[in-house]
Amino acid sequence: MSSSGPAANPEVYRGVTDGTAVVADDPWLEPFADALRARRERYLAKKAEIEKAEGCSLAEFATGYKKFGFQRTETGILYREWAPGASDLWLIGDFNGWNYTSHPATKKDHGIFEMFLPDNSDGTEQIPHNSRLKIAMKVGSGEIVTRIPAWISYVRQEKGNPVFDGVYWHPKPGDTYAFKNKRPQRPARLHIYECHVGMGSQEPRIGTYREFKEKLIPYIADLGYNAIQLMAIMEHAYYASFGYQVTNFFAPSSRYGTPEELKELVDEAHKWGIVVLLDVVHSHASKNVADGLNKFDGTDHCYFHEGGRGYHELWDSRLFNYSHWEVLRFLLSNIRWWIEVFGFDGFRFDGVTSMIYKHHGLGVVPMSYGEYFDSNVIDEEALLYLTLANDVMQNLPESVAPRGHVISIAEEVSGLATLCRPIEEGGIGFHYRLGMGIPDKWIELLKKHKDEDWNMGNITHTLSNRRWKENTIAYAESHDQALVGDKTIAFWLMDKDMYWDMTVLKERSQVIDRGIALHKMIRLITFGLGGEAYLNFMGNEFGHPEWIDFPRPGNDWSYDKARRRWDLASDHLLRYQHLLRFDKDMQWLEHKFPFFGTSQFVSLKHEGDKVIVFERNDGLIFVFNFHPTQSYSDYRIGATKPGEYSIVLDSDWKEFDGHERNARHTKFFTEPLAWNDRPNCMHVYIPSRTAIVFAHQDVVEAGESNAEFAQAQQLVLALKSG
Repeated sequence: MSSSGPAANPEVYRGVTDGTAVVADDPWLEPFADALRARRERYLAKKAEIEKAEGCSLAEFATGYKKFGFQRTETGILYREWAPGASDLWLIGDFNGWNYTSHPATKKDHGIFEMFLPDNSDGTEQIPHNSRLKIAMKVGSGEIVTRIPAWISYVRQEKGNPVFDGVYWHPKPGDTYAFKNKRPQRPARLHIYECHVGMGSQEPRIGTYREFKEKLIPYIADLGYNAIQLMAIMEHAYYASFGYQVTNFFAPSSRYGTPEELKELVDEAHKWGIVVLLDVVHSHASKNVADGLNKFDGTDHCYFHEGGRGYHELWDSRLFNYSHWEVLRFLLSNIRWWIEVFGFDGFRFDGVTSMIYKHHGLGVVPMSYGEYFDSNVIDEEALLYLTLANDVMQNLPESVAPRGHVISIAEEVSGLATLCRPIEEGGIGFHYRLGMGIPDKWIELLKKHKDEDWNMGNITHTLSNRRWKENTIAYAESHDQALVGDKTIAFWLMDKDMYWDMTVLKERSQVIDRGIALHKMIRLITFGLGGEAYLNFMGNEFGHPEWIDFPRPGNDWSYDKARRRWDLASDHLLRYQHLLRFDKDMQWLEHKFPFFGTSQFVSLKHEGDKVIVFERNDGLIFVFNFHPTQSYSDYRIGATKPGEYSIVLDSDWKEFDGHERNARHTKFFTEPLAWNDRPNCMHVYIPSRTAIVFAHQDVVEAGESNAEFAQAQQLVLALKSG
C-alpha cells in the first residue's frame, strides 16, 4: 500500500494503463493501488494464457458450444463431452432404444470424450430432431450413472417423470426461427421491466413464450419501458426456485415453449424497440445429480469446488470452480450463447455478492475499502471470471453484436469499489449495479415506522448514496420484495382493503387514499433520485396486490399467486387503472425530459414539514410532501435556473386518482433570492402526500422538440395500430 489516506494528487493516475486509473476519480483507492495493479495483471495474464493455448481470441474461446455438445457436420453428428472423472461414456436415447453399449465414445486428452454418428444411408440423422437422449458413464467407483449432456440445448420433462430428459434439438432449416429485426440501439437511459414468462398468464397456470410475445411486449412498450429483464429462462428443474437453481445452462426452459419460440419473443421485443436482458445465474448451480451438473462425472469437483468450498449452505446449491479451464470455457461460452443464438442484449448477473466474497455475504456484508481488497475476504478467482465475462461481452464480433452494445448488470449489495468501472481503468467492467438498499429502505419504513416518523434525510441519503461514476439501477421493489412471507408495496400500504375498496363506485377509504398517494410518491422519488436507470417488476406498476408464491406442497401446488392479474388494471371500475396511468406517464416523462445520469442536487429535506426538494438536469425540480395531513401554500423552494416553470407531472392529478388541488396550467416565476443553497427561489402550493415535477420553460421547449421521444412514441403508436 502506498499510503494510509487519499491520494494527494489523484490526477497523476488519469489515463494510466496499469489498473489504477480509477484512483483519479476516487483518491481513497490510492492505498490499494498495488492490489488494483495485481488484479489487472491477473486478468491480462489469464487472457493471454487462454489466447495462447487456444490459438484464438478470448471471444472465440467463448464459443465452446461450437465444439462441445452435438455438432452438425456435413455427414453426421459429432458429439463431445468433458467428464474427466469417468472412464467410459455411452450415448443413449430414443434413437437406439436406450441401449447402454451400442454407442460408446472415445476418451481423448484432458478428459474429453468424443464420438461421431454418421448419417443414415437415406441422409437422415441417426438422432431424430426432438427425440430424448442422455449419456451413461462409468465413474470412478465402477458404477454406471446416467446424466443429461452438460451442453444440451433443450430438455423436457415427460408427464409422470420427476426427472428431465435431454432432447436433441436440431430443426430442419425451414423450421429454425430466422430473426427478422435488427437489435435496437442500446438505450442511453434504461427503463427495465423485470418479468417472468411463466407468471405472465392471467390464469392460474404457466404462461408461454408466445403469449408473452403477443400480449405483454406491446403492453410493456406502451408503458415506456425500453428493456425487459427475463427471469427463469435458463432451465431449472424446480419451478418454485424462481429460476435460481439452474440445472441446464444452455437450455431455455421448456415449460414456456420451444427454443424457437423464445427467439421469436426476443425478435418481437426488438421490433418494438426493446432490448432484452437475461437473468443469468453463474453464482451457483442446482445440486441436482440426475438432471443437473452436480457430480456430473461421479466426482464432486468436475464443475465445482470440492468439499465444503463447493457448497452454498444457505442456498443448498453447488459453487463453481472459476479457476478451472473448462469451467471458464463453459461459463464464458454460456454468455456468448445467449447473445449469439437467442439475440439477448445483456445480462443481470445474479448473486454477485455471493461470488466475490469467500463468506458469500452470509451474516456479514463488507462495506469498507479494506475489506474490498482483503485477500482473506475477496474471492479473486470469481472477480477474475467476472472481468473475463465482461471482456467477452464487450469484444464480440460485429456479426454477433455491435461493439459496446451488450449491457452488463451486477446484483451486488456491498458497494464493491470499481465493480462498475471499465476494465481498462482497473474496474471489473459492469455497466450497472442494482441499488439493493433502496427497496429494503421502503420495506423498513412501511413495516416499522409511522408516516409522521419517516426521516427525510435518511430517505434522500439512501436514494443518493452511490459511487461516483458507477451507475446504479434504482427500484422501489423487485420480485424479491414480494416473495411468500412478504408482500408488494401496494399490499403493505393497503392490505386487505384492496379486496373491497379499490372500486371507483364508492368514496376512497382513508387506507386506500393513503395507499394510492404513497404508492405513487415512493415510485416517483425512487425514479427521480435513486439512480441512472430504473427497474420495475411486472404488475407492480399498477399496485399488484398480495405476494408471489409458486406451486409447492405447502400451498397444494397452487398457481394462484404465481400469475399476474392484468384484469385488475384493465377494469375501469377499479382504481388500479390510475396507478398504471401514473407509471406510464412517469416513464414517458423521463423520455421527454431526460434526466437519468444528469446532475442532481437535494436542496431541501425538511423533517418537520416532511418535504423533500431536488433538482435534475438544469431545469427540473421535484417536490415531495410526505406529510400525512399538512398542505403548504406559498411554500418557498430553491431554483438554480431563473425564469418560468410549469407543472409537467403531478401525482395529485385526477387521472392518477388524485384530488387535483393544483391548477395544472399555472405558471411559476422565480425571484433572484438565494434559498436553500440555490441562487433563486419560487413559491408553490404543495398539498399533503403529493409529488410534483416542475420544468423550466427551456426544458419544456426542448421536450416538445425531442426527436428521440417523438420517434419512440410514433413507433409504439404505429405498431399498436398496425
